[in-house]
Amino acid sequence: MSEFRDFIDLIYSIRDKEMLEDFLLGITTPSEQREFAQRVEIVKQLLSGKAQHDIAHELGVGVATVTRASKELSQGRFKVLRYK
Repeated sequence: MSEFRDFIDLIYSIRDKEMLEDFLLGITTPSEQREFAQRVEIVKQLLSGKAQHDIAHELGVGVATVTRASKELSQGRFKVLRYK
């Protein structure tokens, strides 16, 4: 888990949006980029009150993927999206 903390520290240290984009584009594949964006969209839709099955159908993901995000929300995660 130490390596993940190091990764978080690195991300946190990048204060320039263009540098952050450059870094994230460099370490992710196009598929991973789509997945990250999709996961954020799932959380946003859950926060708006949309039903899990509707989100899964609309985004073309499994219900289990949406349920996982819902469980993380119930544990208090995604504060940055709750107050945006």
